[in-house]
Amino acid sequence: QVQLVESGGGLVQAGGSLRLSCAASGRTFSSYAMGWFRQAPGKEREFVAAISWGGGSTVSADSVKGRFTISRDNAKNTMYLQMNSLKPEDTAVYYCAAHQKAHWYAYQLNDYDYWGQGTQVTVSS
Repeated sequence: QVQLVESGGGLVQAGGSLRLSCAASGRTFSSYAMGWFRQAPGKEREFVAAISWGGGSTVSADSVKGRFTISRDNAKNTMYLQMNSLKPEDTAVYYCAAHQKAHWYAYQLNDYDYWGQGTQVTVSS
């Protein structure tokens, strides 16, 4: 089992940057494929990005491609989401998630077994 804690959210102006972190407990962080999701007010939670166990493979949603970068440091049991060129429509609660399925790439909510509590990102225009 793994416990996840997000940090790094906040208020930023449009065009600015933030880096989110997801700290994981336990000694087997590298055995989990990881992902970031977000949920805006009144909307469903949506996939943002995913990363493989070792970090060598990543995928991002079209809405953030070229602006957001997912990465991980297994030595620090931490995953990151670097968010650049932020837009007001990026405003949401951001969640990190983990799973141990055979294939690392997963974009549906029910593919993930463990979730953090979320961190608020607000982008002002």
